[in-house]
Amino acid sequence: MDYLSLHKKLLVVDAHCDTLTVLQPQNRKLGEYSTKGQVDLQRLAKGGVNVQFFAIFISPDYGEGRGIERALELIDFFYKECENSYNPIKLATNRNDIIGAVEDGKIAAVLAIEGGEALGGKLHMLSIYHRLGVRCLTLTWNGRNSIADGVGERRTNGGLTKFGVQVIKEMNRLGMLIDVSHLSEAGFWDVIKVTEQPVVATHSNCYALCKHPRNLTDEQIKAIAKGNGVVGLTLVPDFIDGEGQANLEKFLDHFDHIADLVGVDYIGLGSDFDGVDTTIIEVRCCADLPNITSGLLKRGYKESDIGKILGGNFMRVFDEVTKVSQPKRRRC
Repeated sequence: MDYLSLHKKLLVVDAHCDTLTVLQPQNRKLGEYSTKGQVDLQRLAKGGVNVQFFAIFISPDYGEGRGIERALELIDFFYKECENSYNPIKLATNRNDIIGAVEDGKIAAVLAIEGGEALGGKLHMLSIYHRLGVRCLTLTWNGRNSIADGVGERRTNGGLTKFGVQVIKEMNRLGMLIDVSHLSEAGFWDVIKVTEQPVVATHSNCYALCKHPRNLTDEQIKAIAKGNGVVGLTLVPDFIDGEGQANLEKFLDHFDHIADLVGVDYIGLGSDFDGVDTTIIEVRCCADLPNITSGLLKRGYKESDIGKILGGNFMRVFDEVTKVSQPKRRRC
């Protein structure tokens, strides 16, 4: 089977893009093809993407004072874009939603908040976001918030706060994916100690190959794998190669590294499309994702393993986390 046929046959999950943040500034619409940016529904379909995580990014400019307002603004914008996209996209909050969307020929969208500033220091906001369809939270961006320190706060070596511990436990209860990308290393290890469910790093690479603070050490990767989580490898050039030589082959080296370290069951994709101006020349936008499948085949990966990497592993974790008992709704 050629790589394009294989790619189209398999379930493809991209665990991170920042498209919702840039559509309005770039005068784009999610449902219309554009030469700007890296993601729209037409290019997702061409790239064989079945499930796209859409980040609700809370810029440091908003902080915790206006984080809730910004998160709700972007969630509302997402729903309006879905309504105006001639219905090729469907919000997914569990495995059945994804399966139903794929069977109907639609793209399943998973809402993910990037930056705990969206909580505004209020634990009950998690339940509100959960009811609005959010199923993933990236605990921090690079700075510090009321949950924990991000990787940019390297001097303090701070981990989870008391509030942060409450957040982890509440996310476990609700059935929301805990995303440790951007989190400080101390915070990472605190999460591993507290959580009772798998964790994900939606868009991080391997520190052993590229010594960027946003990448994961081998010990962190082992811990994620031990908890049955997954690492979404990202196309950000600075996270692929520290010498400015990022390309597809060097990106695939990160797949090989994790496969050799813990096995293929813990590798996924987290492009970070629309979060960076440029990625690598072989995968400039989501329409080019089949080139990753081609590269994996050339490196000798089995079709079954490619299926896990492209989407099966994230589906496993998404199902395990979101199928927990949901809180009963009060009768009105």
